[in-house]
Amino acid sequence: MSTFDDAFDHTVKLEGGDPTGASAYGITEAVARKAGYVGEMSELPLETAKNIYRDSYWKPLRLDDIAEVSQPVAMKLFDTGVNMGIGTAAKFLQRSLNALNRKQADYADMTVDGAIGPKTVSAFVTFMTKRKPQGETVVLKAISSLQGARYIEIAESREQNEAFVFGWLANRV
Repeated sequence: MSTFDDAFDHTVKLEGGDPTGASAYGITEAVARKAGYVGEMSELPLETAKNIYRDSYWKPLRLDDIAEVSQPVAMKLFDTGVNMGIGTAAKFLQRSLNALNRKQADYADMTVDGAIGPKTVSAFVTFMTKRKPQGETVVLKAISSLQGARYIEIAESREQNEAFVFGWLANRV
């Protein structure tokens, strides 16, 4: 089984079902339509959902490149991207790497633009190489810290989201 398959299985379990029928396997109708799915959301095939997740979340985050160095980080970024958007997941990685580069001694700061490109991948590889064996644990903690803080901000800005914040923190951070 590939890292993508593991990440997909993990995230689909967390996303759960949607009794309203507005989404399936955690995929909103808007995302499904953008990916070319035209059927009823309640009938979205699992394999189609998997392809949407691969093409709309895994590939844009360049998680095959990340997984070559750290499968847990790739899985974390995938789940974060699905739950909060790929731009947010990418920014969490970029911000973490910028904060962990020892005043640019290990690699240059990168623009926090929400797009994982060659510079972000290179910085991640360099970070992991220089900070073994604890680097993976630390970058996962940094991403999770940013994610947890974002969930609190979401709940603070809209009281209705307080219903979700406990589960978000329990299952995703």
